[in-house]
Amino acid sequence: IAIRSWLNPKIGPPIPAAEIEAFRAKDFKMKVLKAFILPLLLIVSVLGSIIEGIATPTEAAAVGALGASILTITQKKLTLDVLKSVMRETTHLTCMVFIILLGATTFTFVFRQMGGDTFLIEVIEHADFPPMLFLAVVMVAVFIAGFFIDFIEIIFIIVPVVAPIFIQMEPVFIAEYGFAPGQVLIWIGVLLAMNLQTSFLTPPFGFSLFYLKGVAPPEVTTAHLYRGIIPFVAIQLLFLGAVVLFPQLVLFFL
Repeated sequence: IAIRSWLNPKIGPPIPAAEIEAFRAKDFKMKVLKAFILPLLLIVSVLGSIIEGIATPTEAAAVGALGASILTITQKKLTLDVLKSVMRETTHLTCMVFIILLGATTFTFVFRQMGGDTFLIEVIEHADFPPMLFLAVVMVAVFIAGFFIDFIEIIFIIVPVVAPIFIQMEPVFIAEYGFAPGQVLIWIGVLLAMNLQTSFLTPPFGFSLFYLKGVAPPEVTTAHLYRGIIPFVAIQLLFLGAVVLFPQLVLFFL
């Protein structure tokens, strides 16, 4: 955002003088404080419950719903109309996501029935690649699969195939690239997890794209979202490449 605004100042204009004057008022500062602190507490409660092991990610959604309800009550904005609107939007988004998941699952079923997973396994097993080239092939395969298959199906199809091969290659990684015992599989696991993150943004089965489309104004089309995600996918791939070239970015914490 900073770079784009520097290149084209018109898309990032300065704060109007009237807003600056309003910010100096005491009541406005309190409004800003409430607008920042309350949502921050909601985020901490959701992520904190997951990190501390109190709730699973699915259960944390309930924590978030409860926290949002409490915040709405404290701000005296919880009305029957608001509740109806939230329930309607939640039902709309949930149905939309499940329809997308149904389509992705159907595609995966057809892919397997036509022997796609067998073909993929044969290609990987018969490819006599050195470790780093094999890793690159797996990363490319996961990235491309993310365009068409959801991340759970990718894990079920690819990980059981490549995991034993990486285990066999672990001594080579240790001897040639200076890894310590036990570090290789952790590093590869992080790479796979980072790569799978791109599947949430890559069309046509990018879940985040449909989440955004569900809450975006009508004038924002799916094509706008497809073009808009390009820089963010590039950033994810950039960091993926950085972790490949500099494994200590991950292994430093071990």
